[in-house]
Amino acid sequence: MTSQRTRERLVGRLGDAGIRDVHVLNCIRQIPRHLFVDEALASRAYEDTALPIGYGQTISQPFVVARMTEIIIRHGIPDRVLEVGTGSGYQAAVLAMLVGRVHTIERIRALYDQTRQRFRALGYSNIRHRLGDGFEGWAAAGPYNAIILTAAPTVLPERLVEQLAPGGQLLAPVGDSSAQELRIYERQGDEVVMQSVEPVSFVPMLGGVE
Repeated sequence: MTSQRTRERLVGRLGDAGIRDVHVLNCIRQIPRHLFVDEALASRAYEDTALPIGYGQTISQPFVVARMTEIIIRHGIPDRVLEVGTGSGYQAAVLAMLVGRVHTIERIRALYDQTRQRFRALGYSNIRHRLGDGFEGWAAAGPYNAIILTAAPTVLPERLVEQLAPGGQLLAPVGDSSAQELRIYERQGDEVVMQSVEPVSFVPMLGGVE
């Protein structure tokens, strides 16, 4: 269930569902998603579904990862990306195959420790990983050409908007458990312009470190 043929079937399903960027599809094809989930769930790794990774968190559905990645690179490949919510590390791994450098923040220490080992074992040398509060971002490493949130705040954190480079875009699910939508925020001069994309369902974004 982790064979190349199984991965090809997933890529085919994503293409049928509307993912068009060949670079994104190639990342999905190459990355061993089964290594980003618990061994007991490895046989389901190439289904187009979210899976639990413990601590109330999930590895996102491959379609969602591909869709968000496709949006982030739609105007060109960003050099520096901040991801808020490392989780299993799968989204960061997809980004790392495409962009110059990925900075990623995780608030749950156990997930941070697991993912740090995973990145090292898989050789992702252009990922910088930090344990911290995602609401604060990672200002010292910014500004960023793109910021991507993998959990949903009820209101977009202003500290993250401040870390966007001119012309940069921030992609985030925003809302509460009753309704969320994926939004693109783009810095245009002194303004930040928002565009709604589509309804989504993500775990809530929480502050602090645990």
